[in-house]
Amino acid sequence: MRIVRDQMGYSIAIPSKINRIVCLVPSITELLCDLGLEDKIVGITKFCIHPTSCYETKVRIGGTKDFDIESIRLLSPDIIIANKEENQKDLLIKLKKYFPVWISDVETIEQALEMIDMLGDVFKRPIEAKDLVKKINFNFDKIDAPDKDIYAAYLIWRKPYMSINSHTYIHHILQKCGIKNVFSASPARYPRIDADLLQKAKPDIILLSSEPYPFKEKHFGELQEICPNARIFLVNGEMFSWYGSRMLKSPVYLNKLNRKIMQLKASYS
Repeated sequence: MRIVRDQMGYSIAIPSKINRIVCLVPSITELLCDLGLEDKIVGITKFCIHPTSCYETKVRIGGTKDFDIESIRLLSPDIIIANKEENQKDLLIKLKKYFPVWISDVETIEQALEMIDMLGDVFKRPIEAKDLVKKINFNFDKIDAPDKDIYAAYLIWRKPYMSINSHTYIHHILQKCGIKNVFSASPARYPRIDADLLQKAKPDIILLSSEPYPFKEKHFGELQEICPNARIFLVNGEMFSWYGSRMLKSPVYLNKLNRKIMQLKASYS
């Protein structure tokens, strides 16, 4: 056995050789596969859809919030990878009675990169992890911020509308893009937004995420009535909220979105 620390600061005793992994975090499942650990993963959630090869061959133990503990016990994992926000605290406490549970805690881009480095050490893939972090940093340095201030309302849910404050990874991605979050100062991490609040925020753009609520173009009309001067965009939620190796791809997507926003904004100015 050896002792490692997770992002919560907990010390965890794990086997010297890890052969069986259960991952309860979709973006980290993708990361582990990209670190060359797919063959060691035995259990995932139903939301761990990337890569397809992993999704189609591994045991699915439920969702991120309602995973089945007995199904996990039957898999006899050497380690379970979880997340402070995505997984239920009470269920993680129960899992800790049986298995080592490594918990990530990611609110910023820096913490996401730290998480990659830490998991590289946990799974004895330090070179691969550091190489990935280096490539991510290189790609993020190429994000071009708009040449004008852009104020955005990023919506993650409908009925009620919900947004994000500054204590979220999504906020820091917006910030990296040079886009200002109109609900950054909200005391709630995921504030509920009614029509009056949205009108008073006066966003230049409204970004409708593909997850967790699957916004579609059919939702544009109701929001355009509330904010007739705002431009509305559907955005790929994975590019804004998935940390890990997905961060390699997000800068290209974000640059394309920034260019689209600026072109459309210019046409209405």
